[in-house]
Amino acid sequence: MDFVLDLLQGAGIAAAFGIRPLLPLILVGALAAANLGLDFDGTDFVFLEQWPFLAGAVVVLAGVEYAGRRTNVGYLLLGISIVLGALYAAGSLADHDYNIAPGVVVGVACAALGYFAALSLFTRVRRRLDPEAASVLPLYGEGAAGASAGVSVLFPPLALLVIGGLAWLLSGGRRRQGEKYAGLRILR
Repeated sequence: MDFVLDLLQGAGIAAAFGIRPLLPLILVGALAAANLGLDFDGTDFVFLEQWPFLAGAVVVLAGVEYAGRRTNVGYLLLGISIVLGALYAAGSLADHDYNIAPGVVVGVACAALGYFAALSLFTRVRRRLDPEAASVLPLYGEGAAGASAGVSVLFPPLALLVIGGLAWLLSGGRRRQGEKYAGLRILR
């Protein structure tokens, strides 16, 4: 049962990295450093809770965020999210001396799921908002990602809700791609 909980914890953290990686990195790193829900001490993943790694990763992510305002860095952000998701999901399993391979696989899959679900949702929502309102969407993404990461670390079974919600968002967006805008139905 502990293996499943650790795997769920890693999956939820990875999905949060996929949504937006900055706030989950800070939150999960701080929780791991305080040994709340995660503890990488005594594993090969101890660097994930140490300040040099966290500070360097925050600087890189802030630079990518800044560059993203001028150019499209989507695939770079996806790559960073996948790497962080795989590392933290594997570290979650290593915390209790389990084999890390399932964590890497689940981490990659959940980070990709989080990225594509958030991309789909924010693209649909951004089209309907004026530019001023659309500029606030990254804050909502960071909040959702931070809440997902915190819930997944402190209450691992709730990671199922995070992953299920992201899968539902992704499938709902794909289902609606072929539909006409609902306001035009009145004009028939």
